[in-house]
Amino acid sequence: MTAALRAHWEKIQDHAAQDRGDISITTIIIWVAAVAGALLIAGTIGVVITKYNGKLSGI
Repeated sequence: MTAALRAHWEKIQDHAAQDRGDISITTIIIWVAAVAGALLIAGTIGVVITKYNGKLSGI
């Protein structure tokens, strides 16, 4: 049983080592742009809410 488990574990490790790849620069650029866009949208919403806070309180 132990030998079978060890053989299976080694097979999994070999497969995992083959599947690893480097992250491309395009992927990094997309992630940075997505995070920057999300922060920009959140900041804009925050500014609008702060600006119209008094006018929105009656709703």
